Amino acid sequence: MDYQAIIDKYYPEDNELRRILLVHSQSVAQKALQIVSLHPELNLDAQFVREAAMLHDIGIFLTDAPGIHCHGTEPYIRHGMLGAELMRREGFPRHARVCERHTGAGITREEIEEQQLPLPPRDFLPETVEEKLICYADKFFSKTRPEREKTLEQALRSLEKFGPQGVLRFKQWAEMFG
Repeated sequence: MDYQAIIDKYYPEDNELRRILLVHSQSVAQKALQIVSLHPELNLDAQFVREAAMLHDIGIFLTDAPGIHCHGTEPYIRHGMLGAELMRREGFPRHARVCERHTGAGITREEIEEQQLPLPPRDFLPETVEEKLICYADKFFSKTRPEREKTLEQALRSLEKFGPQGVLRFKQWAEMFG
């Protein structure tokens, strides 16, 4: 798969949004691949991890998040689901799963209903080890400061708004990948 061609298709202009997406995605990919190399016992698919990490946020341009130069119409929390739709259209269902399951530390149907989130009422939880790894690595990098890596404590704090289940999942991943 040529992930760069997909990025170029949806982000053809050399602008701030593309820069944010690329810096953030490259940081996530680098951290995830570092973990792949530290944990050969997990038998992770490094090629897939690189591709999916580079594409996990492909749907942000469709959202309304002016602070990171996104001027679409959808709520930001839907960017994973929107990116998954793009990846399925491109013929990459496995990459689509990473897109739709990386928000927070995954989001449960219960959390969607309790918080009245603008998402379909179903679980969006990472299931494969690669999905969990990319979700985990993503939490160390924001798009508002894409070049700065958060500490583990900062990443945990950023998840608190999604509820205690996500914090617990992230802590389990920190034990697995740390």
